[in-house]
Amino acid sequence: MTERERVLAILRHQQPDQLPWMADFAYLVDSMKRSGTYPDEYTDTYLDNGLQKMHRDYGTGFYLQGFQPYRTIAHGWKMRTQSQGNVLVRTLETPVGTLREEQHYSPDSFSYGITEHMVKDIEDLKVYAWMVEHTEYEPDYEFAQKRYETIGDNGVVLCYTPKSPLMDQVAIFSGVENVTYMTMDDEEEFGALLAQMEEKYDQACRLTVESPAECIMIPENISSECVVPFYQTYMKAYHQKWTKRIREAGKFSFVHQDGTVRGLVSQLSRESGFDVIEAITPKPVGDVDIEELEDLTDPSTIIWGGIPGGMFNELSCSDEEFEEHVRHIIRVMTSKPRYVLGVADQVVPGSSPRRIRRVRELVDQYGQYK
Repeated sequence: MTERERVLAILRHQQPDQLPWMADFAYLVDSMKRSGTYPDEYTDTYLDNGLQKMHRDYGTGFYLQGFQPYRTIAHGWKMRTQSQGNVLVRTLETPVGTLREEQHYSPDSFSYGITEHMVKDIEDLKVYAWMVEHTEYEPDYEFAQKRYETIGDNGVVLCYTPKSPLMDQVAIFSGVENVTYMTMDDEEEFGALLAQMEEKYDQACRLTVESPAECIMIPENISSECVVPFYQTYMKAYHQKWTKRIREAGKFSFVHQDGTVRGLVSQLSRESGFDVIEAITPKPVGDVDIEELEDLTDPSTIIWGGIPGGMFNELSCSDEEFEEHVRHIIRVMTSKPRYVLGVADQVVPGSSPRRIRRVRELVDQYGQYK
């Protein structure tokens, strides 16, 4: 079977010939490009043909496009971005107020960290909600359709909805501390603004579900310790609404949960109803053993992940420790066809191509179902 056939079999609750193996190279590729070490053989940018070749050469399937199949149309507002050395400043300008965000780039980690959030309090959230209300979305499906050409038999086409309004604030625009204060200062107003935003986010979700993509992710990027206090009030109904509509469209719903898992994975599975919980991080990096997930989730939920991304860097652990972990994950995941072997959550900068390729060898050797 091809990697695409294997993944689709798991999504349809069928048993493929062996465990599927999929990886996310986005962080690794970005670091290579920034440092000038990205191999020339992978630079073909037509629909990321080079990136697809990289996945095939490294022996892994492809799925995580990070693509939203719609265009955002601004009515009366502007988002400006300005770089000042290692500082990135974003400014949201609206007739009802201006918001400012500051991010600092770390060359050691090849990543930005937010040092000043755009939405700091309820008054800022009102400005942000005005922006959302004065936004329209249009379908932009060409790229998603053409993805099938370059992925071919090596994976699936996955597109993103927006985050839920709550997670948009927690993960991007406010931060968990500001969100906590807003709920304490004026819970009713905070909830009303999120509900106002949800009406517009629903438009983008609908366009995503109607896109050519067969897999639809709500890209929440959830770590349990930040989200559990807000889940029942601000997230559960939104998730239930869209997992139902995705399923009715004959597609598969994904949610991204890495980091700490224990506090929320059961709710995402049994209450929110996601088909796939993706980027699951087990011990020794996460807070659950891979075996525990069978009891923590509904039997129909697909668990996707298992290999902490840092393990692909040879400084993190020995080859023996790496192989022992991968073989252990494979043993558990071949006990029944409800798992996809993946990275939790991304292959990190400085990773070893040899280790990435070694996973394919181990899957081919040990990945048959018992």
